[in-house]
Amino acid sequence: MIAWLEGQLREKTPTRLLVDVGGVGYELLVSLQTFESLPETGKTVALHVRTVVREDAFLLYGFTASLERDTFDLLVRANRVGPRLAQAILSGMAPEPLLRALSEGDADALQRAPGVGPKMAQRMALELREGAVALLDRSGIPDAGATSSSADAGRADVREELLSALINLGYPRNQAERVAEVSSREAGEDASIESLIRVALKRLAR
Repeated sequence: MIAWLEGQLREKTPTRLLVDVGGVGYELLVSLQTFESLPETGKTVALHVRTVVREDAFLLYGFTASLERDTFDLLVRANRVGPRLAQAILSGMAPEPLLRALSEGDADALQRAPGVGPKMAQRMALELREGAVALLDRSGIPDAGATSSSADAGRADVREELLSALINLGYPRNQAERVAEVSSREAGEDASIESLIRVALKRLAR
């Protein structure tokens, strides 16, 4: 099992990375939370890793923060929540507010994440509540919140990259288009994809 990787960041997209470790390239799947905290391509990156072995694939999920990794581990304990859905959920909600919603049994807040409907939100709140409380206590996390505002239009190519990432993570196209448009205006004309991701995460986590 691979639990940690450190190497040169060769490629990055909002949901996928390629890291060169001693001449071997490792592909890792990441959430938007991790993506927006990455260094520039060519820099050294260190990632916590969760290895998922399937009959047809050997998948690596990467996290820049141990708390996100631990929250990922908690999410996949829930019935019908696999690694891909956990990745999408963490893209829509940062670990702190997600854990807070789970610990408080706030199913309405959980439904803001992609792929989480009313029934699944209720089930997650029931199944993961104790684990979330324990993880919050262990991490010493205070109440977390998210805010967003509006600004001017941004570049079309970067906005399209954001839109593609949101759709790939499971958000409905109409919601992804709406968030991408508002986030582009807020981030400004010269915003990088990292800046757009940051703004979109804040809006989606409301």
